[in-house]
Amino acid sequence: MASKSAEKQTRTASRRQQRNKSVRSEVKTNITRAEKLIFAGELKDAQEAVTKAVSTLDKAAEKKILHANNAARRKARLLKKLNQAVAQSEAEPEPEPEKAA
Repeated sequence: MASKSAEKQTRTASRRQQRNKSVRSEVKTNITRAEKLIFAGELKDAQEAVTKAVSTLDKAAEKKILHANNAARRKARLLKKLNQAVAQSEAEPEPEPEKAA
């Protein structure tokens, strides 16, 4: 039989776990949406999605739901993908229409 304080700690841990689960899920969803837009080549929409994903990562880290270094690593990886896609789109010149001879 557990002590009263141990039982209370179990209940509070369960409540925190449920609350944190929704935040973690939102973080993952936002990252996935941003990555899909990046790989689809929709860079303007991707920029907004990345901003939202970074914001949710920061909030989760601030609330100690994610470790700060974990959030920083995820942000760095996401921004790296976005920056590479932007650089790649700028490097590719738009095809010029062919002139009829």
